[in-house]
Amino acid sequence: MKTANFPSDYQQVMPYLIVKGAASFMKFMQDVFDAKEKMIHMRSEDVIAHGEITVGESVIMFADSTAAFEPRTGGFFIYVPDADATYNKALAAGAVAISPMADMPYGRSGGIKDPFGNDWWVTSHTPNP
Repeated sequence: MKTANFPSDYQQVMPYLIVKGAASFMKFMQDVFDAKEKMIHMRSEDVIAHGEITVGESVIMFADSTAAFEPRTGGFFIYVPDADATYNKALAAGAVAISPMADMPYGRSGGIKDPFGNDWWVTSHTPNP
C-alpha cells in the first residue's frame, strides 16, 4: 500500500471550517480546548483567509466566510482530560448544550454547539475495570 505524501506536522485528514467570525472562533478554541495558533493568513485587516490551530496533535483549518465561501460547520468528537470542566468552559464561552454530561460506556461525555454552529461531543475516556 502506498503511503500518502504530506508534511510530518499534519495528519492525513483535517477538518476545514468556514465560519462567520474566524478570529472569534480561534479565541473560543484557545479558551475552551487550549488550541494553539499554527498559522494565520489574512485577506484583509479583519478577514482570515486561512487559519490553522492545533488541539493536541490535531490540526483544524478554518477561514472567514465570504460571498464565495459560505459557512461550513462540522461535528466533532474530542477527548479531553476533564469533560465536565471543558463542557462548562464551553458554555461559559457562549456554547449551548445539546446533550447533558452523562456517564456513557465509552466515558464521560456531553454535547455542545459552539457559537459558530459546530457540534462538539466532549468526552473523557474512562477505562474499563
